[in-house]
Amino acid sequence: DAQLQEIVKKLRERANVYKEKLNDPVISSPEASPPTYEKKEEKKEEAEAKPEEDHYCDMLCCKFKKPPLKKYMEYMKLPDTIDSYTDRRYVAWLMLVTIAYNWNCWFIPLRYVFPYQTPSNTIYWFVIDVICDLCYLCDLIVFQPRVRFIKGGDIIVSIGIGTSMGSGCLDVISVFPFDILYFFFGFNPALRANRMLKHNTFFEFNDRLEAIMEKAYIYRVIRTTGYLLFILHINACLYYWASDYEGIGSTRWVYDGEGNMYLRCYYWAVRSLITIGGLAEPQTLFEIIFQLLNYFMGVFVFSSLIGQMRDVIGAATAGQNYFRSCVDNTVSYMNTYSIPKLVQNRVRTWYEYTWDSQGMLDESELLEQMPTKMHLAVAIDVNFAIVNKVDLFKGCDTQMIYDMLLRLKSIVYLPGDFVCKKGEIGREMYIIKQGEVQVLGGPDGTKVLVTLRAGAVFGEISLLAAGGGNRRTANVVAHGFANLFILDKKTLNEILVNYPDSEKLLMKKAKVLLKQKGKPPPGPPVQQPRGLASLFGQKQETPKLFKAMLGGKGREGLAKLLQLKKQQETQETKAETETKPKEEEKKPVEPAAPSAPPAKKEKPQADAKPAVMQRTTSKESLIISMTPSPRAGEGEILKVEIKEKEKK
Repeated sequence: DAQLQEIVKKLRERANVYKEKLNDPVISSPEASPPTYEKKEEKKEEAEAKPEEDHYCDMLCCKFKKPPLKKYMEYMKLPDTIDSYTDRRYVAWLMLVTIAYNWNCWFIPLRYVFPYQTPSNTIYWFVIDVICDLCYLCDLIVFQPRVRFIKGGDIIVSIGIGTSMGSGCLDVISVFPFDILYFFFGFNPALRANRMLKHNTFFEFNDRLEAIMEKAYIYRVIRTTGYLLFILHINACLYYWASDYEGIGSTRWVYDGEGNMYLRCYYWAVRSLITIGGLAEPQTLFEIIFQLLNYFMGVFVFSSLIGQMRDVIGAATAGQNYFRSCVDNTVSYMNTYSIPKLVQNRVRTWYEYTWDSQGMLDESELLEQMPTKMHLAVAIDVNFAIVNKVDLFKGCDTQMIYDMLLRLKSIVYLPGDFVCKKGEIGREMYIIKQGEVQVLGGPDGTKVLVTLRAGAVFGEISLLAAGGGNRRTANVVAHGFANLFILDKKTLNEILVNYPDSEKLLMKKAKVLLKQKGKPPPGPPVQQPRGLASLFGQKQETPKLFKAMLGGKGREGLAKLLQLKKQQETQETKAETETKPKEEEKKPVEPAAPSAPPAKKEKPQADAKPAVMQRTTSKESLIISMTPSPRAGEGEILKVEIKEKEKK
């Protein structure tokens, strides 16, 4: 009956396990899975794409594999709307338009002032001008109408040239074809001055490029240097124009007409704009006014560029300067209070490793400045893959894990640091983000029991125990530099208030962990039966009493034992018949009750054994008596005697 009840109990447990697998009541708000028809469409697309992958081209007796033209067309096709903040193709196009814009800004003043444009090379200048104009037109007609823009807080994605004209009138003016006037005034570069009005594209490209660059300060330095070079370029053009107006070589102040005209004028512009000095004194009123204006502009422009360069470099090194100031303040504090050198070296090592590994001392300071949704998005991308692998949280509500990601605290441990010590009160659990930790044990507490790596969890028993006050059972030491996530008990309880189903699941897992913790250390492995045989427990061991009685030989041993006892009984009956008349004369024998136990027999003194405990019935033919061995550890554990009752 007990075995059948145990089988029924195991069957019910197995049925409950299968029910939980089929219909899990723990997950309250699972993520919505995509409908089946989407999966079918994806499979169809994959099936259609497979035969199109194998395209070969025969050339010079060789067979080359090439992608189909359809893929090229799909990749080159522009989307209906362009997100200027995320689409890299739009940034690449802006770079092309910026190159065309810089061509016009640099070469239109140069060609207007210096005599570099001649009738013999006009065709080359004209071809490059046409290419730049085509870039302007494509940007105005194809790209700008597709770019999303914000109006009153709403994102406008409508397509139309009218929206582009309304948002960038200067872009429209910049492509106006004043070049038609070439037929009336000749090929004059000044008629293309409107091309320099497309500066909105140039500044937009700067913003988009800085947003996608890892080290944007490098581009800012290059851009600021370009501003300085361009201003010097304009100043050189103005100097040559003033020299040409006064007459080349007419005075000591103007250009004398020797050497490379552009380099000589650029050299004069550098010395004049940066106020180096050492130039010839102006002679005429025009030269004096020009030089005064040049000095004023040089002081203003040069000081502005120097200040901008300082801001760029200061912004680039702001984080490192903050790090150095923190280290200096900490070292000064430790020296003030005479902290041991060993501790000081470990503090410096922590600062250096934290800065080198994550580029900042505290990630939470940066993330707290963001809105909660953005903070969550960053935390999911960075840490969700690690936390999702933890077996403890498998099956919990996904939103609960998201809330937990916002509460996790990251901490760095140096090699040899104790994460937790044996005997401490556990109030938090740890998730290994990076590195390894070792669990120590043994008599002296230095034996490495197990090494835990990234994704492992420890300390969860103290976190999930309802009673609290659980002490650590082992020392945990960081093997190298280890980055761990910490989740304390108070924070977890605040999260689980809103997720009762997840709380039930964690409590179940906590009970299992506590049971495993309370079990004795495992012995040699026992092979478990499989299938339905697992429902039937193992056969119980034969009691020692029956083993002693059977002598380890089964029925044959019992039969031999009965034969020996019968022989002994026959000998005893003969001796009793001889002594019976004498005993009857001395004392009358009283009849024994059917259920009364027989009288105890006294054994000879030679046996030196205690009295035999007997159980008998009047109707049975056998009497079994068991006598313990007189000396422990020697001989039999029990002595079994089987006697046959005398026949009347």
